[in-house]
Amino acid sequence: MKNFVILGGGYGGLTIAKELLDKHIPDDVQVILVDRMPFQGLKTEYYALAAGTVSDFDLRVHFPDEQRLIRKYGEVTSMDLENKIVHFQDGEPLPYDQLVIALGCTDRFHNTPGAEEHSCTIQSFNHTRQTYLRLNEIKPYGHVHIVGGGLSGVEIAAELRESRTDLNITIMDRGERVLSAFPQRLSAYVHAWFKEHQVNALNHVAVSRIEPGAIYNRDEQIVTDAVVWTAGIQPVKIVQDLAVPKDPQGRIVLNEYYQIPDHPEVYVVGDCASLPYSPSAQAAEVQGEQIAHIVRDLWKGQTPHPHPLKLRGTLGALGKKAGFGYGFMGSTSLRGRVPRLLKSGVLWKSKRHFG
Repeated sequence: MKNFVILGGGYGGLTIAKELLDKHIPDDVQVILVDRMPFQGLKTEYYALAAGTVSDFDLRVHFPDEQRLIRKYGEVTSMDLENKIVHFQDGEPLPYDQLVIALGCTDRFHNTPGAEEHSCTIQSFNHTRQTYLRLNEIKPYGHVHIVGGGLSGVEIAAELRESRTDLNITIMDRGERVLSAFPQRLSAYVHAWFKEHQVNALNHVAVSRIEPGAIYNRDEQIVTDAVVWTAGIQPVKIVQDLAVPKDPQGRIVLNEYYQIPDHPEVYVVGDCASLPYSPSAQAAEVQGEQIAHIVRDLWKGQTPHPHPLKLRGTLGALGKKAGFGYGFMGSTSLRGRVPRLLKSGVLWKSKRHFG
């Protein structure tokens, strides 16, 4: 039997598995899904888990119960691309004939002293649980500082405000406005929401270091009870350690079939892949669909014809009743209750394996 191994059961890896299972798989191929846990964590909703408005059970999507899918649980420590072997912290190595790297990302701390040691994060289920405990044990009227004014920072600031109306919440960004990658009108809408709900927004901030109980804007000390870091991501260390070409963000450079050029039996999907889009769950799923089509064509001995990736737009939440969106029907911006309902609908579909 030939081993088709998928490392990571997140948005990209699970999409590939589901797409392959929906069609015929050659009799001499077995699909093996490798993950640390027996479920996918809905990472786009980790901000709500950290804020305490949902339980971790609500964000688990169990892997398909499919006879043709072999599930293996373990911590991957390295990949030997030359010998086609995956190594684990415990247990026997796993040989492969084809491999999908879908291991996701981790925080990028930009060499900021104390950031990794003294801040909370939401890049993994485990870290998000710890962040929840830290934030929800803060005494009334304590101070929380969120570093990074992108989508994750905005969502956790808003959700935490609804969860803990007593806390003093500040979102800090180095740019002139939050959501700098979005149109000005959406940033203005979010700033207005923050003002109405008493979330302080500090712009042009340069976090120089973080210490227990303090965060520094250059030389200015700011007293804090907790710092949440949402100021950048990078591929996981296992991918960082691979001796293959990477782009300036550390993501693996691929050919037109999303393969590592010197190792065409290895595909890379999601946050580890060098794509023309910023890392996101949607990009990982769309790319995962394409990879599944490519793999099936190659199994049939046909030449794949991949299409350019097309994303449907981005949705963000401001608590449970408001939200925003951009990229739908051209450059249309959405604000208010409608985009929040759309985001809830996307979550509903994800929980039921509908993409």
